[in-house]
Amino acid sequence: MKTLTLVFSASLLFGSASWAAPQDPSFKGEIMDSQCAQMGSHEAMMKQEGAKTPKECSDACVKSGGKYVLYEAGTHTVYQLDDQDKAKEFSGQKVTVMGSKTGKTIHVRDMKPQS
Repeated sequence: MKTLTLVFSASLLFGSASWAAPQDPSFKGEIMDSQCAQMGSHEAMMKQEGAKTPKECSDACVKSGGKYVLYEAGTHTVYQLDDQDKAKEFSGQKVTVMGSKTGKTIHVRDMKPQS
């Protein structure tokens, strides 16, 4: 009986510890190029580049030397993204990025479109 109680107690302890483990924070915003994010909009660059969509604008700006970033419009915050390939998949889209943050850089674990 003591063994059963001990096993049950241990499983509760370890089960609750994994349940309470911290999760990666998430960040919401638009995948944008660094140039447009600094201006807070694609408007000027879309006219200059002749782009018709935010995706076309961001992709053109990245080709000319920019980087994909996450732009939070509500706070006007720009986050660098360490996974440029993943960011390119979502160029011009509103997304939720899961990962850890160091300074203004997000270490991307996953990214999905906002619903």
